[in-house]
Amino acid sequence: MIAKPPKKAAFYIDGHACSVPALAPGLYVTSTPIGNLADITLRALQVLAAADLVLCEDTRVTRKLTQKYGIEAILRPYHDHNAERVRPEIVTKLLSGSSVALVSDAGTPLVSDPGFKLVREASAQDIAVTAIPGASAPMAALAIAGLPSDRILFAGFPPPKKGQRQAFFQDLHDVSATLVFFASARTIAAVLADIEETLGDRPAVIARELTKLYEEVLRGDVSALREIVGARTLKGEVTLLVAGPPGTQEMDTDLLDLEITRLLQSKSVRDVAAELAKAHNAPRRQVYLRALEIARSQSDAG
Repeated sequence: MIAKPPKKAAFYIDGHACSVPALAPGLYVTSTPIGNLADITLRALQVLAAADLVLCEDTRVTRKLTQKYGIEAILRPYHDHNAERVRPEIVTKLLSGSSVALVSDAGTPLVSDPGFKLVREASAQDIAVTAIPGASAPMAALAIAGLPSDRILFAGFPPPKKGQRQAFFQDLHDVSATLVFFASARTIAAVLADIEETLGDRPAVIARELTKLYEEVLRGDVSALREIVGARTLKGEVTLLVAGPPGTQEMDTDLLDLEITRLLQSKSVRDVAAELAKAHNAPRRQVYLRALEIARSQSDAG
C-alpha cells in the first residue's frame, strides 16, 4: 500500500499564509464563531486547514468561514437527518488513521447540536477525541448578564408546545442555579410568559445576536422583558438567562462589599439594598444589613 503524501495545509490572515503542522489521527470537536468570524481561534484554523475531513451541520455556513481564511477543506454534512447513515463510515475513516474535525453552524459543537453519538462511538473504539475550545453563546451571554455565575444550568431549547414547555420549566423551579436557555425571536414572548407563570417574576437577561452587528442585551425582571418583546419585533437567535430561586445562591461577599461601598457614595442604604438584592437575586434584608454595617463603618471612619 502506497502511503498518501502529507496534506499541504495553510490558512491566510490578511493575505499572509500561515502553514500548519500535520494533524494526528482522531476526532477534533472544533468550536467556531457564533457570529463574528474574527472570533475563530488560531488552533481551530490549524485544525480546519489540516484535517482530512470537516463534518458540518450545513456546509454552506462552514464554507463562509473556510473561504474567509483561505482554507481548502473537504466539507461534508453531518446532522440529525443523516447521522445514523453517515456515522459508521466516519468511524471507519477514523479507525483507518484519518483526522476529522466536527463543527456546528456556530459555537461549540454538542451544545444543543448533533454530534454526541459520534463522540461516544469514537471513544468506544479508542479513537482519540480532542476538544478545540472557542466561542460559546451560553458562556458569552453569562459573561455580560450580571447574574450569579458560580452555578449554572444550561437547559437548551424549551419544548415548542405550551403544555410541555410549562412542565419543562416547572421541573426547574427549585434548581439553585442561573438557568440558561436558547430561544428564537419568534418564540421568546411565549417562553417568557410561561417562565413568569411557572418560575415567577425573576431577574432575567436576553442576549440577542451576540458578537454580531446588532448585538443587544436586555435586562430586567421576566415581566418587564415580556413587555419589551411584546412591544417590538426581535430578530435573530436569543440566549435567555433566568436567575435561580430567591435567596438560594451564595453571594460573592467580597464583590458585594465593593458594590455596596461604590453605590453608597451616591445612594441611600435602602436604595443600595434594593438594587443589589435584585442584581444578586438575594434576600433584601441580608443585603440591607450588610449595607447598613458598611455605611456605619464609613461614618465612624469619617
